[in-house]
Amino acid sequence: MARIAGVDIPRDKHVNIALTYIYGIGRPTALKICSDINLDPEKRVRDLTEEEIAAIRKEVESYKVEGDLRREVALNIKRLMEIGCYRGIRHRRGLPVRGQNTRCNARTRKGKAKTVANKKK
Repeated sequence: MARIAGVDIPRDKHVNIALTYIYGIGRPTALKICSDINLDPEKRVRDLTEEEIAAIRKEVESYKVEGDLRREVALNIKRLMEIGCYRGIRHRRGLPVRGQNTRCNARTRKGKAKTVANKKK
């Protein structure tokens, strides 16, 4: 396994897919990294040379990924909660933040349903 940005990327996948295992790198960014270093995105990770892996590492360093990105996102959410804006309140209460309906859905954010007696009518 090649280790890039502190993440072991899978050996048997194409480079553009394997790079998405790094937090903060999606498909478009992975393809851009491959094009910037003139690397075939369809090449398997196990077929990469040490020089190519080093080039990928160097290119990934120019992006904010993994720990730094996670820390920044957490600080952004904490800031929203501290200033007490609508989005911050929704984060604090564990409800959907982006305007989704909560009457019959939102189970991922709200957790397991708590049944209320005599709710029918």
